[in-house]
Amino acid sequence: MTPVYAIGDIHGHLDQMEQALDLIAQDGGLEAQTVFIGDYVDRGPDSKAVIAALILGLANGRNWTCLKGNHDRMFEWFMAEPDSRHDPHLLVGYHWLHSALGGEATAHSYGVDVPDRIRQEDLAAELREAVPDAHKHFLKTLKIKHEVPGVFFAHAGVRPGVPLAQQVENDLVWIRQAFLHDGTDHGALVVHGHTSVKGGPELHANRLAIDTGAGYGRPLRPVVIEDDGVFELTRKGRQRLQVIHS
Repeated sequence: MTPVYAIGDIHGHLDQMEQALDLIAQDGGLEAQTVFIGDYVDRGPDSKAVIAALILGLANGRNWTCLKGNHDRMFEWFMAEPDSRHDPHLLVGYHWLHSALGGEATAHSYGVDVPDRIRQEDLAAELREAVPDAHKHFLKTLKIKHEVPGVFFAHAGVRPGVPLAQQVENDLVWIRQAFLHDGTDHGALVVHGHTSVKGGPELHANRLAIDTGAGYGRPLRPVVIEDDGVFELTRKGRQRLQVIHS
């Protein structure tokens, strides 16, 4: 198979994204096939700049595939017209602007302050004015999955026991425990983010976890997938990942 590179959850950290892309360019050149696993916004300071950079790269013909993460969908839905949409997968009492989710940082990146007391519909209207149409279109048209021979990419993972062709968006952007604790063969190696790992990318027998915690101040650590293995890209070159046996 042609080498495929992948970058985990960026969460508004433009500097980390640029460093990951630099490692990919050094290894595979500027034309390297690269999949972004989603969650471009929230928590970090540069959500607007991250989206702008992705839009520019795509416009310039870069061989990039951008998937939709749950945070991207929350941002998109918050700005939905005529009324904001609440994601039913959020914990009770949570909303996009909850401190645990980081939506306020995204609003700030577009020049929109979030006062302590403001109606969400008023803030949504202000964001609709502040966010460029190109950014709204980018969020709306993000893919929810991507496939190459033997490899399936999705932000959060897949529903075990459901054929890959029949996976639904809510699972692809939100699933967690049912997927993470299932060791069965999904018919392809599933590359996912969503659930951060602290020690670097984790290769399991049936999945590859690549959210290395940029949203929590840890570095993005890109990977490349080839016929002869999976490798993390580092400043010292490729590092082969070994399968973790549960």
